[in-house]
Amino acid sequence: MKDYELTVLIHPDLESDLDKALVKVKNLISSNGGEIINEENWGKKKLAYSIAGEDFAVYVAMDLKLPAQAPQKISNTLNITDEVLRYLLVKAESRPEVEEK
Repeated sequence: MKDYELTVLIHPDLESDLDKALVKVKNLISSNGGEIINEENWGKKKLAYSIAGEDFAVYVAMDLKLPAQAPQKISNTLNITDEVLRYLLVKAESRPEVEEK
């Protein structure tokens, strides 16, 4: 399992019922053998440009552990998920261990 970072931009109309959209994303991750390490809701923010006619989106960032085939399957599903305006799934860089002196 490798470390990944997933940032999801969720449709702003779903801000009041965000749990439904997040459960869909979390189920997608777990059904593909993934594990959510950390989740941060950054809240509703203005977009730099309109996406699907929307000027705002709810940002949610997640740290994940995924098996080798999962990123492609997750990407394919997120591309056709109506609640998700955009997403970014990237492999997390391993940070070198810092020795204490």
